[in-house]
Amino acid sequence: MLALAVFAAFVAGCRTELPPIRQRGAWLVVENQTSTEWKNVSVTLNAYYRGVSPALAAGGRLEAPLSNFVTGLGQRFNTAREHISRVEVRATDAAGKPVALDWDEKTGPPLVQEGR
Repeated sequence: MLALAVFAAFVAGCRTELPPIRQRGAWLVVENQTSTEWKNVSVTLNAYYRGVSPALAAGGRLEAPLSNFVTGLGQRFNTAREHISRVEVRATDAAGKPVALDWDEKTGPPLVQEGR
């Protein structure tokens, strides 16, 4: 499986008014809005496309181009042909407890478009 190249950055200030999963153009943003670091972060789009990061700091965010998400067979997410319908985030916190964040277009509000 190809590892997802991600950019983890610390967020200055509190952004709790935004949901932890959102989109910024052709990028997916996942924000750790907790006070503890996450390890072994896995992000799955539409149940097929996956990206990983070894860690996400407390208050930090992952930003990744949608085209960096790949299937187990190496097929990349194509923004010209597909849209995000589901996002699953799985990780482990500093205490070893599982972290699970989910967004689904069928059951939740629309995916927030950051910067609009």
